[in-house]
Amino acid sequence: MAGDKTRAAIAAQPGWLARVPTDRRIPEGARVAVVGCGTSLHAAQTSGNGIDALEFVLRPADIDMLVLVSHEGPTPLTLEAAQLFAGPRWLVTGNPDNAIAALCDEVVVATPELEVSYCHTASYTCAVAALAALRGEEIAWLPDAVAAALDAEPLPVSDHERFLVVGAGRDWPTAQEAALKLREGVHVATEAFTTEELLHGHLAAIDDRVRCFVLEGEGRAAARAADAVAGLRELGCDVTLVPTSHPVVDIVAFQRLTVDLADARGVDPDFIRWDDPRWLRARESYK
Repeated sequence: MAGDKTRAAIAAQPGWLARVPTDRRIPEGARVAVVGCGTSLHAAQTSGNGIDALEFVLRPADIDMLVLVSHEGPTPLTLEAAQLFAGPRWLVTGNPDNAIAALCDEVVVATPELEVSYCHTASYTCAVAALAALRGEEIAWLPDAVAAALDAEPLPVSDHERFLVVGAGRDWPTAQEAALKLREGVHVATEAFTTEELLHGHLAAIDDRVRCFVLEGEGRAAARAADAVAGLRELGCDVTLVPTSHPVVDIVAFQRLTVDLADARGVDPDFIRWDDPRWLRARESYK
């Protein structure tokens, strides 16, 4: 069945998360950058100091150590970032036998196996959990929380061709990752904005044809999320305010929405369109 690999990875998350290593810590006081590309960048950003691998290559940060995130390991720009940095390097990965790992002082294997769907889900949440553990965060509660999210009422499927995901603070990486899943897995035009960015000009290109999700956050972020919801509703948009608790948990609703939308539209999310010769040629043109 189309999407079987992605659905299996989503369902496996509680078990995989229970096996995320928790035995290492980033040295206290160390100035750290966390580098990645794509889904791995979004995982890196949940640490609060994530940097796109190309941006790091263009402007290396003044840091004490570099943490790299790459599920499979051969990501060219992440490898280049590792090669450029002379200090301690740690890797969060699903594959301990790769060129980046060979350069690193510590390798944290965050998943029990490599994810076989190209629409990465479990490898993302495990990387986020591993990074949290490296910072000393308690993560033992996450498997049960994700299991509950898998059993929760799903976000509704719709016929929209444009989607919007909005978030601030620690929810911003979730917004970006949610948008990426919908683009990869369903091939729909999806944008992610920070809450404040949305409210400064971008509403001009949004109307009632856009399905909107606003990540609630806490405190001041929640207040501005309410403002965003109000503005979007004035435009006639179908808007859902999504409660948030932790990046590992919050993304699950969007993973499920991705496979549900893909199933409703007859799209296979497993291959992120690389099974189509046109998109495969595009991918191979820049590898």
